[in-house]
Amino acid sequence: MSLPTSSVSAAPFALHPPVRPEVLHTLPPLGRVAPAQPLPLGRRLWQQGALRKALILAVLALLWEGVARWQDNDLLLPTFLQTAQAFAQGVASGELLHKTALSLAVLLKGYLAGIACAFVLTTLAVSTQLGRDLLSTLTAMFNPLPAIALLPLALLWFGLGQGSLVFVLVHSVLWPLALNTYAGFQGVPETLRMAGRNYGLKGLRYVLQLLVPAALPSILSGLKIGWAFAWRTLIAAELVFGASSGQGGLGWYIFQNRNELYTDKVFAGLAMVIAIGLAVENLGFHTLERLTVRRWGVQR
Repeated sequence: MSLPTSSVSAAPFALHPPVRPEVLHTLPPLGRVAPAQPLPLGRRLWQQGALRKALILAVLALLWEGVARWQDNDLLLPTFLQTAQAFAQGVASGELLHKTALSLAVLLKGYLAGIACAFVLTTLAVSTQLGRDLLSTLTAMFNPLPAIALLPLALLWFGLGQGSLVFVLVHSVLWPLALNTYAGFQGVPETLRMAGRNYGLKGLRYVLQLLVPAALPSILSGLKIGWAFAWRTLIAAELVFGASSGQGGLGWYIFQNRNELYTDKVFAGLAMVIAIGLAVENLGFHTLERLTVRRWGVQR
């Protein structure tokens, strides 16, 4: 039986395809056009986030200075320069730094205690049905309750000491952090949960090694909210606590100077509150986000 002529002629090409010769093409020179054009200096400076934020602060300072000079009443609104001078004097004398250190020491105790309590609650919530019911019930009860409203009760229970302040700080940190953490745990994909169980992750290892890294953006948001709530609650509580005990931190510094009509020192104390908030946000949480969720590609 003979094959068709077309099949016989195509068979050698199927077994040994033709080899095409290599051809090198020489590209024409670009001439005076540079392959990469550098960005203008103004655009490169505008891309710096720190410079943009500094520009915003400078504009706010100029507006403050202009409004204060227009009002011309140092008792009601000192100028930005007067406030800066009072701030520098408070730092140089050590009084402002000492009050700030007292406040931060109390804040750190309450903040860490609130984080620990929130972690225990959310771990129970993702482990058992009773834990979920407990978390939902407690957050519905106590999250709408202002922390500063518990200060009179805290003074009765813990007396005139740091225990009262730590108690209200734990309350201000616990509920927003627990809600954000639990929402982050609930958002972990089921495929990732199944992969963790296949690797034998259970109990606390399952939470620490799988749920916490996967829900870290929500946890960081809860930490930010808890920090803001705790910081402003502490300042407000020290206004009352300092007036009762005759001592206190940064809030007492503001309250005492308000009584003595040193308005520039009052604004200096408020400026210290703002400066610490900016430092924690930009140096603390921003660095933590950059080293974790942004580096992992979880968050832009």
